[in-house]
Order: sequence, then structure tokens, then C-alpha cells
Amino acid sequence: MDLGTIAARVAVGLVVGILVGLTGLGGGMLLLPLLISVLGVPPILAVGSDAVINCITKIGAGALHWRRGNVSWRLALSLAYGSIPGAILGVTLLARIRAAYGSGVNDFLRVVIAILLIVIPIAYYIKKRPADLTPSLEAIHQPIYRLGVTVIGFFAGILVGVTSIGSGSVILMLLLVFYGFAPNVMVGTDIIHAVFLAGLTGALQFGLGNVDLSLVACVILGSIPGGLLGAYLTKHLPARRFRQVLCTVLVAVGSRMLWVSLSHAH
Repeated sequence: MDLGTIAARVAVGLVVGILVGLTGLGGGMLLLPLLISVLGVPPILAVGSDAVINCITKIGAGALHWRRGNVSWRLALSLAYGSIPGAILGVTLLARIRAAYGSGVNDFLRVVIAILLIVIPIAYYIKKRPADLTPSLEAIHQPIYRLGVTVIGFFAGILVGVTSIGSGSVILMLLLVFYGFAPNVMVGTDIIHAVFLAGLTGALQFGLGNVDLSLVACVILGSIPGGLLGAYLTKHLPARRFRQVLCTVLVAVGSRMLWVSLSHAH
């Protein structure tokens, strides 16, 4: 691997770290299109490497939220009951598609990722917390609440297993829309849960040979200082407006990726 490739990978990590620190948007959703479109990483390798990167980069933030008391282990466990089998199912599905279609799995992933890049930012932009319906965390003791959270975990687990997107952005968005627990607890719990979900998915992907460790190392080398810089910049830049612009860019990137993929399919 030449110096130019290393520099490009570190630069991508730096950009993603800044954007995540500045906007709070999911790192997987921002990193994956850059790995595929900018660095030219095959989607199957991008998905596996992204899962490992997500796990490592969220450990620090997860530990911080844990120390601050922002983690509901019951909520995290309810999510995990669904997300762990969901992730295993997602990775198994991806392996089956790869076994059946070989390199065609990359075309499949481009389409799925493109759709997620369109749908998630739009949903993120228009989401609203249910007015006057915000339950306390005690509600998670009720079976109906636990079942709903587990279903959310299962759905997100499948997405993470197939695309590596969803361990943070999708779960947080769905919890916000359907439950609206205290924001600090939702964020802290979501990050802790994402560490375990992305870790499991990354380990499964590594076992299938879908992880490029040199890519992981370079991106993390850039993303850690990038995240610190992004968090610092929130004091000086309008993060909400920046988030809106970024959502628009992601939708545009996803639309272009989908158009190109479908055009090549014909």
C-alpha cells in the first residue's frame, strides 16, 4: 500500500470524524459511501470494514455515557434480544448472496446502500417526537414496550448485518419516533448497544474475509482526531443547519448511486 492510498484513507477518516462530531449523524451512513465512491473499496469489503470501524470508534463515547449514567441496560438488553439474531441473519443472508452470485453481491449492496442513503436522511430530517406521549424508562418493564424495542433491534440488526448501516442512526431514529425516552438515555444506550452489535457483526464479517484491517487502521487514525475537532467546531458552526445540508447531500449521493447501479443493471 503506497503513501497516497494511506493518506487518502486517513483523510476520509478525518472527514467522517469531523462530520460525526459536528452533526451526530451515524458514522456508518457517512463512511460507507466515501469508502465505495471515493476510495473505490468493493462494497463487500467496505461493509465488513465499516462494522469494525463503527465498533472501535464508539467504545470511547460509550464509556463516557456509561460513566455519566446515560445507559439503560434493560433497554440495551431488549434491543440486543432482537439485534443479535437479526445481525446473524443479515450476515448469513449476505454470505448466501455472495455464494450464489459471486462478485454480483457488490451490485446488490450498492442498490441496498443507495436506498438507505435516500430513506434514512429523509426520515431523520422529518422525524418528530410524539407530543405528550413520552414514557418514562419504567415503561420498558412492560412486555409490550420490550417487544416493540426488540422488534426495532431485530430490524436494525438485519440492516447492520447486510450493510453495516443502522447500529446508531436507524435504532436511535426509531426509538425517538415510537418511544421518545429521555434523549440523553436514548443516545447513551444506543451507543453502548451499537458497540456490541457492530462488534458482533464485525467479527462475523472478519470470519468471512470481508474486513480489510489496513483500511480499518487508516480510517480510525483519521476519525479519532476528526471526531474531537468536530465536537469542538459545534461551538462555532450551526450544527442543525449543517445537519440539514448533510442530509441533502446524502440523499443526492444515494440517488446517484441508485441511478448508476440500476443503469448498469440494464
